[in-house]
Amino acid sequence: MSGILYVTGTPIGNLEDITLRQLRTLEEVDFIAAEDTRVTRKLLTHFEIKTELVSCHEHSSGSVINHIADRIQAGENCAVVTDAGMPCISDPGEELVKTCRERGIPVQSVPGPSAVITALSVSGGTTKQFVFYGFLPVDKKQRTAVLKELQSESRTAVLYEAPHKLCKTLEDLAGISDNSRNISLCRELTKIHEEVLRMSLSDAVQYYAEKDPKGEFVLVLDGIQKQSESFTLEEAVSLAERYLSEGLSSSAAAKLAAKETGIPKNQIYQAMHTGNL
Repeated sequence: MSGILYVTGTPIGNLEDITLRQLRTLEEVDFIAAEDTRVTRKLLTHFEIKTELVSCHEHSSGSVINHIADRIQAGENCAVVTDAGMPCISDPGEELVKTCRERGIPVQSVPGPSAVITALSVSGGTTKQFVFYGFLPVDKKQRTAVLKELQSESRTAVLYEAPHKLCKTLEDLAGISDNSRNISLCRELTKIHEEVLRMSLSDAVQYYAEKDPKGEFVLVLDGIQKQSESFTLEEAVSLAERYLSEGLSSSAAAKLAAKETGIPKNQIYQAMHTGNL
């Protein structure tokens, strides 16, 4: 009978964020597949957990991933972890989960903190819709393509960045944006020196040109503001009359036209019946 792969979250900074279920899972599984065994060993040592560790990182070959899957399929339970946060989010654990799913091996989530969601929650930006880009590509052609997407992205965009690449990334983002576009720079989340700064992209470029970036960053970039289409009363009435011809009542037609044009329903309704535009 097959074992189970547990996709197990770990703290992104503050060790007190670990859950009882995560601790139990890490202790009870037969082995743990870790992005960096040295980092995970420190976590396990802190909580006095002695479970076997195996390596599963971005350079792991297909044979390594298949060997881990073989062990699980043979009946062993495994927890896959990343250095911090939820595995498989911009993380090599993704390949192990794919392999297990393809082989019919049960996969369960043991959820925990995520830098993406943590940064969004404290960013001060719009969180109703967002898109996650992870790290911007290093390849120039691929990077240009992503920046072009970001130039017209109306949703909040979340990116990861290392401190030594931050200034270049901010310059690139400022180059495809106007001065009104804001960004939240979230640094060292949940740690002692946690810091969240919110400013315009141009101000961010200047700020970090004068200050040495330290710690890992999550960038929360505001989406572009779409220009709302303006309608005249005449156009709104014309739209309402079309709905009227389709069988709606005057009130329903005016209400629907008001919703689409932003012009008050009573103005549309009155103009429909008086002809005063």
